[in-house]
Amino acid sequence: MSLLRVEHVVYYFQDGVKQRYILKDISCVFERGTFYTILGASGSGKTTLLSLISALDTPTSGKIYYEEKNLMELGLENYRRNHVGIVFQQYNLIPYMTPFENILVAMGITDNKLPMSKQEVAYNLLDYIGITKDKAKRTINKLSGGEQQRVAIARALSTNVDVILADEPTGNLNEEMTEEIVEIFKNLAHKHNKCVIVVTHSNTIAKKSDIIYRLNDGYINQE
Repeated sequence: MSLLRVEHVVYYFQDGVKQRYILKDISCVFERGTFYTILGASGSGKTTLLSLISALDTPTSGKIYYEEKNLMELGLENYRRNHVGIVFQQYNLIPYMTPFENILVAMGITDNKLPMSKQEVAYNLLDYIGITKDKAKRTINKLSGGEQQRVAIARALSTNVDVILADEPTGNLNEEMTEEIVEIFKNLAHKHNKCVIVVTHSNTIAKKSDIIYRLNDGYINQE
């Protein structure tokens, strides 16, 4: 049984009397313990596909399943709150809060069962992704871009979800920091049995993943 399944998904928007197709009959599957990349040029529809997989948007037609349950039946808000963690290119952290506080806020939203000591879990997660206790107590705007992206990953993990989605997560980072972030994603998949899906335009990053899905002209192919 696949963890996440996209079945004959189509997405278009109405432009006057014309229908502008972004995705055309997309079908693909995602499993636990695997690091995926969705690769494509700018405008290929990869961010749109990620938005659909994360239930931030809904397809024009077709269905998406989580553990064989249709997302529409599972409930989009329920799915977002309890089953997926999203890492954005622009981090989307609360800037006047500390990394520690950002994670506690995320943990307070989920319905998933979490350890009693949320504070300890938060510090442990931050330490795991390379944020020291000292930096965990600084406000977000006092951290570098790479450190903020690490906090965003820790936040995505904090609600004990199986699916980690990331939209161009290394787009604002230098080569060395990109390598470190990619290594974190690989470890999450291979050592912690997460399903990690990263949208990227970088062939270099894609080659480090287990499975590449390439989007081109609205269609998808596995490489």
